[in-house]
Amino acid sequence: MRHRKSGTTLGRTSSHRKAMFRNMVTSLLEHEQIQTTDAKAKEVRRWAEKMITLGKRGDLHARRTALKTVRSKEVTAKLFDELADRYRDRPGGYTRIIKLGNRVGDAAPLSIIELVDRPEA
Repeated sequence: MRHRKSGTTLGRTSSHRKAMFRNMVTSLLEHEQIQTTDAKAKEVRRWAEKMITLGKRGDLHARRTALKTVRSKEVTAKLFDELADRYRDRPGGYTRIIKLGNRVGDAAPLSIIELVDRPEA
């Protein structure tokens, strides 16, 4: 029984899953938009929202905690400088998931996860 266990395993070991979500959060914060499957997008949303909340706190402990997950000093600097200022007045809901349809090869449901209020290219 998996009562009271949060998150989905996605058929991966815990170390693989943790590394995958770290990479996805880093890419999301760097590019502000990534394309992935629905299940991964819903799970990476949890991680990304926590990182932006840490960026809004802005103290040294929050920066070191974010560096455990983000693993890139450039992206962490962007998180604490640019993104924290952008979402200063927003109480939550920093990401948006847009469903795209099914992937051609294996019919997996695809989504785009992006940061809200991002500047258009």
